Amino acid sequence: MSKTQKDSGSDLQTKNSELTETETNAIADLKERKRSRVRALDIKLDFEEETRRLTVGHKGKDPNAACALAMHELGTADDRFFEGVMDQVATLGQQGSSVSETASNFVMSVVAGVRPQDEIEAMLAIQMGAIHQATMIMARRLNHVKTLPQQDSAERALNKLARTFTSQVEALKRYRSKADQTVRVERVEVKEGGQAIVGNVQNGGAVG
Repeated sequence: MSKTQKDSGSDLQTKNSELTETETNAIADLKERKRSRVRALDIKLDFEEETRRLTVGHKGKDPNAACALAMHELGTADDRFFEGVMDQVATLGQQGSSVSETASNFVMSVVAGVRPQDEIEAMLAIQMGAIHQATMIMARRLNHVKTLPQQDSAERALNKLARTFTSQVEALKRYRSKADQTVRVERVEVKEGGQAIVGNVQNGGAVG
């Protein structure tokens, strides 16, 4: 696909005559979801060759608003956590003197999709994004192997990464399920005088 044909997903201008009613409704729904969603600004990375310093910022708006939106997306109100995490995300796509804003912003898009409620969920989401990127790299490598040893190595790495991602998803589900647990009343008895006694049902019907 040429660059002029590539669909970035941001250009939703199409001819109505080419769309079915279902497709038109789908595009309208997407536009509405984009309007109603709070989204952090894209990460902007600047790397200075002489000082070997990587500066992390955000594109557009004022810095304070950008940081506030990013912290909201990460589910944190702790500045220390925010600064540490942003440095880690910024270096995910760094190779030598080159940096990849695309790689870092992809990870943050995964975070936005997970919608973390605290720092633990945010870290899991970031790890999930990083593991997914590594999985795709190994999948591409497996498709271009030239020898059996290369194939075996790529297959092992790919399988480990894929299993890790699945484990991360399950860990997130378990963590969230514990947070959502509520106290379940097994039995309620009302004694004389209107006093309720609550307890678990034991063998023989006694109240514990």
